Amino acid sequence: MSKVRWKAVRPLRHRDYRLLWIGLAVALLGSGLWLVALAWQVIELGGGPVQLSVVTTAYSIGLVVCVLFGGIAADRLSQRTVIVAADTVRGAVLLVVAALALTGWLEIWHLAAGAVIIGAGEAFLIPAYTALVPRLLPADELLAANGLEGTLRPLAQQATGPALGGVAIAALSPGVAILVAALTYLFSAACVLAMHVRPEPAAPAKADDDAPTGVRSMIADLREGWTYVRQTRWLLASLLFGTIFVLLILGPLEVLLPFAVRDQLGGDAREFGLILAAFGIGGAAGALLISSRKLPRRYLTVMTLMWGIGSAPFVLLGIAEDLWLMAAGAAVVGATGSAAMVIWGTLLQRRVPDHLRGRISSLDFFVSLLLMPVSMALAGPAGSLFGVTAVFAVAGIGPVIVCLFVVWLGRMPSDEIAHPLDQDEGATNLISAEA
Repeated sequence: MSKVRWKAVRPLRHRDYRLLWIGLAVALLGSGLWLVALAWQVIELGGGPVQLSVVTTAYSIGLVVCVLFGGIAADRLSQRTVIVAADTVRGAVLLVVAALALTGWLEIWHLAAGAVIIGAGEAFLIPAYTALVPRLLPADELLAANGLEGTLRPLAQQATGPALGGVAIAALSPGVAILVAALTYLFSAACVLAMHVRPEPAAPAKADDDAPTGVRSMIADLREGWTYVRQTRWLLASLLFGTIFVLLILGPLEVLLPFAVRDQLGGDAREFGLILAAFGIGGAAGALLISSRKLPRRYLTVMTLMWGIGSAPFVLLGIAEDLWLMAAGAAVVGATGSAAMVIWGTLLQRRVPDHLRGRISSLDFFVSLLLMPVSMALAGPAGSLFGVTAVFAVAGIGPVIVCLFVVWLGRMPSDEIAHPLDQDEGATNLISAEA
């Protein structure tokens, strides 16, 4: 057991990766602080679900509009420079927002403008981080590095950060929490600046003078990736489900949950932070549990049902009047969602051809984000018109119905039988033994 634990943290032996990981950990805490502080800052300014929906929609617009450009920047520029720039810009923006909040000058439109830039920074940071990690570690340690990040993200961004934010807001003010979040981003930038990354070797020039270049080249690459998605039934069905899933659940979770906490529990930022913490802890537990076992034989079906049926506890978030019950529902949603994401990441690595994996991952990210602004924009008005309970009921029941249709549409049971990944593992192990 100790050998397994040591293997899981082996990437932290490397100085540059350790600096990158520490910076990411602190920045994710800041993101969790910002999430809670944003909601309660809107409420403190007299805003309701519609106003919070506007601000969170602004964040998602910045993310969606810039995500493809972020991928291009990660491929063409120094990844370390992109990360430092993204963290520095995010930190500077939150310093301005915190100063406005602490001096009493803050307005809703300031939060919306800041949220757009924060989202854009995130869109540039994520592809650059993903591209940089393989340059810092041996190939046989990349899986462990992904495990470290997969455990860190829910614990820091969805559990510890929101919990600390709730305490800071209850004891001090949302403005102080925003200030601390700004400092975490600047700390992350300093960690990345301290790294000693070897220069990226120049890519060889293409000999084909007729090959498309510039914008034509990017369009051709995207078209090839989209053609593969269209021709791969399980992948297309999964991406369509992911789009609908985001539409149904993200807005209620990000926009309406603070008001459910306030109205149903009589709670404040502290209770809100604890529920987000339960969501994050559940996510970390789900990721660890699924990754410690063999991939399910019915991996496509299990993944889709975990996303769909695992969302049913959203109904509890709209009716619960006890903190423990709401936290339990959030924990189950977090656990099943993270476990499904572990399977999804494995499928992208094992079933998508090597030369298409980057583009398919980019399309996956883009499609997943596509309806995020719509979900954010609809959640507030829907909550005001139909009630928070009704919206959470749709968020819980809708994915259950859709996931059953997607399993049928993608012909997932027959596809799993035709592509048994456990057999692939056995063949790989046999080849390794013979070598």
